[in-house]
Amino acid sequence: MKNLIILLSIFLTLFSASAQQIQYASKLIKFSSDLGGKQNSIKRILGKPDCFPQGGPSPNGWTPKNALDGREVIEVGFDTPQTVKQVAIFENQNAGNVYKIAVDNGSGKYETVWTKQIDYQKPYYRTTLITDRSYYFKKKRRKIEEAPEVEVNAGIENVILDQAVDHVVAVKIFFTFAQIAGQKQVDAIAISDSDAPIEAKINTNPAFENLPNPTKIDFGDPEYTNPVLSADGYRLYLSEDNNEQTKIVYSNKNAQGKWEKPKTEDAILNSNPNFNFIEYFGNNFILKGGAITDSNLNETGFEVLENQNGKYISKGQIKIPAYSNFDTTGDATITADKKTLILAIESDQTQGSTDLYFANQKPDGSYGMLQNFGKSVNTPAEEATPFLLSDQKTLLFASNGYSSFGNFDIYVTQRLDDTWKKWSEPINLGSKINSTGFDGSPFYDEQNEILYYNQTTNGKSNVYFIKISKSDLIKN
Repeated sequence: MKNLIILLSIFLTLFSASAQQIQYASKLIKFSSDLGGKQNSIKRILGKPDCFPQGGPSPNGWTPKNALDGREVIEVGFDTPQTVKQVAIFENQNAGNVYKIAVDNGSGKYETVWTKQIDYQKPYYRTTLITDRSYYFKKKRRKIEEAPEVEVNAGIENVILDQAVDHVVAVKIFFTFAQIAGQKQVDAIAISDSDAPIEAKINTNPAFENLPNPTKIDFGDPEYTNPVLSADGYRLYLSEDNNEQTKIVYSNKNAQGKWEKPKTEDAILNSNPNFNFIEYFGNNFILKGGAITDSNLNETGFEVLENQNGKYISKGQIKIPAYSNFDTTGDATITADKKTLILAIESDQTQGSTDLYFANQKPDGSYGMLQNFGKSVNTPAEEATPFLLSDQKTLLFASNGYSSFGNFDIYVTQRLDDTWKKWSEPINLGSKINSTGFDGSPFYDEQNEILYYNQTTNGKSNVYFIKISKSDLIKN
């Protein structure tokens, strides 16, 4: 009988956890301040958290104008009325600012369900940085008090109510920002019918967590980045930064299957004075980046070099009508038939920062206007280093705009139609690949099912590779 009771208790616990109903705020009702725009606006508070579990400042978090001495109030609604036992507020920068929560059960009136005593002692920021209040960002529309730089202190305020409230349709959150130093950001607001703490989860595939450990290719100094494998699989192209010029080098695979010390590539591949890097290596051509651009000529900085009798001949820069890039360089890849060019740049069409774009080739061989991938992939943060598999549907890329294990993580998404604007929800490649630092520049060797990528931790960049099933990438 005792064993039966234990088993029944475990079952009920598991059932309760699995049956937990969680909703994230889906609509804004009222708010006390908004920066506007696409980055750090009040709209960033809607939906699932994307600044957690990594925490820290992000374009995806709502930044209040009164980060130091003011109080802010937000009212948010949810898609479906539900019983609420818990309210969770995801504060990705300097948490601990919530002091009151009220709920609306459909009556249109708010009932206070939780409060926290405020410490009215002299605010910390006034004793550490006298000039805080006098500084404002230059754009009048985005006036924000600059706060002292302090530790991130991200946290989730999981408030468990004494009594559950039925039929909740909206929640009102009260903040006071004078008690804690530093800038503030809020990522998301959630409700649940359970007292099991609501947590932020990274959208990944369990198969990715069962991968073998990655292997570092130890080339020694200097640092090498941007791995690209030749079509035959026996030469690995890299970018070497010697502080004067980023140049293309290559490493050959020896008879033992090891990569040799990199050697400098031909002058034609290192013709640009500042940056040189290979973005795509096909059977008959290379897509190379780093060229100096002239916006008046619609130059992109990427050029095609065709293989003619073993020598690469430049066909000039790819040009796109009305091309604009707010930076001096970017990332790119291209389909094997050259019909679709994919760019990672920041333009006036951006969702917030560096986005993924595409341009289709016209019958005369030139390319049409840039088109944004859309919100299914691009975030208010950055998307970079795209790599497209041969099916022309499976895309690998790096981003710091999703829930992640660190800074930039590598994700995979699937193209859902021929518009190039509908993509599946990006899946994180897991903690075996992604670190607490930067992970990007993916290159997938489809024949051997090996992923090469660049990882930067503690200021040091290295190239890694890992065995990962093509079927696991595609089925996501």
